Amino acid sequence: MFPIFKILRLLKGFFILSTQKDLIPREIIQTFPKIIEKILNFIISRNNNNLSASLQKLGPTWIKMGQFLSTRPDIIGKELSNQLRELQDNLPPFDKKYVEEFLTLSFGKDYKKIFTEINEPVAAASIAQVHKAQINIEGKKKYVALKILRPNILNRIKKDLEDFYFAANFLEKVSSEARRLRAVEIVKTLEESLFMEVDLRLEGAAQSEIIENTENDDFIEVPKIFWELTTKNILTTEWVDAYSSKDIQKLKKTKINFEDIAENIMKTFLVLAIRDGFFHADMHQGNIFIDNDGQIVPIDFGIMGRLDKMSKRFLAEILFGFIQRDYRKVAEVHLIAGLVPKEVPIDDLA
Repeated sequence: MFPIFKILRLLKGFFILSTQKDLIPREIIQTFPKIIEKILNFIISRNNNNLSASLQKLGPTWIKMGQFLSTRPDIIGKELSNQLRELQDNLPPFDKKYVEEFLTLSFGKDYKKIFTEINEPVAAASIAQVHKAQINIEGKKKYVALKILRPNILNRIKKDLEDFYFAANFLEKVSSEARRLRAVEIVKTLEESLFMEVDLRLEGAAQSEIIENTENDDFIEVPKIFWELTTKNILTTEWVDAYSSKDIQKLKKTKINFEDIAENIMKTFLVLAIRDGFFHADMHQGNIFIDNDGQIVPIDFGIMGRLDKMSKRFLAEILFGFIQRDYRKVAEVHLIAGLVPKEVPIDDLA
């Protein structure tokens, strides 16, 4: 595609982001040329657009960026973080005709003999949406979570990534800071993650591995998978009655102990990451549910992380150092692990 169209799309995206109050720190805006600083400050003071709605118009990859930002109120502030949380699982659903189309392609015209009931979407995110459905297998009826990819999602992601690569290459040519941050590598990592998410068989495989790893743990309950009803575009898992971790008011009305919930969430990450070396890498509020026993019910295993033996040790030492408030030890481990450049003075880092 001719670069001018990429440039125009990118300018539109970055313009939307740059005009949001508190998204770009004031100290960074002050480093811009005075005329740009004045223009930005003028626009920001008059911009009332909802950032969540703006990102939805830009495309799925931009939405992913918004989902990440929503988990960092320490960076963008509580107001923007709350505004972006609807990107986690509360986007407009796609038309039911596409649900029927995908089911027909995967299981034939008689799919209704298997899926006897399909309710309205219970969650809709940037890549897929989820329905509560009932299946009939060998005369036994069960409720399941039916996850279906958005129509044409792969082509839309490819177009977004082309733009992101174009921008990253340009920034690395003109900015030493972009080269230091390895902008192209960041986009490459995003690309690998997104392409994993658009094949629901890969998500199912990751979920299966977590099920095996945690079968003897009493703090986590991972929904089982119906492999015979899972394809590239469709993932079918058991339905688990549980409370969203976002529904604090509902959780308060239960007898579930909040300290137990907190401990189980910590166990979920630490045990998966440090014991197993394979962990859920997208555990925002929309992907964590709590059952009546206080167990953690994670969903959406599209983005996973792996740690080798040495990385697990570094992580454990860093966490232990923070708990002990031994910040020099934390700094030492960062340097040994190569997480910061070797020329960084250890005392300054500590």
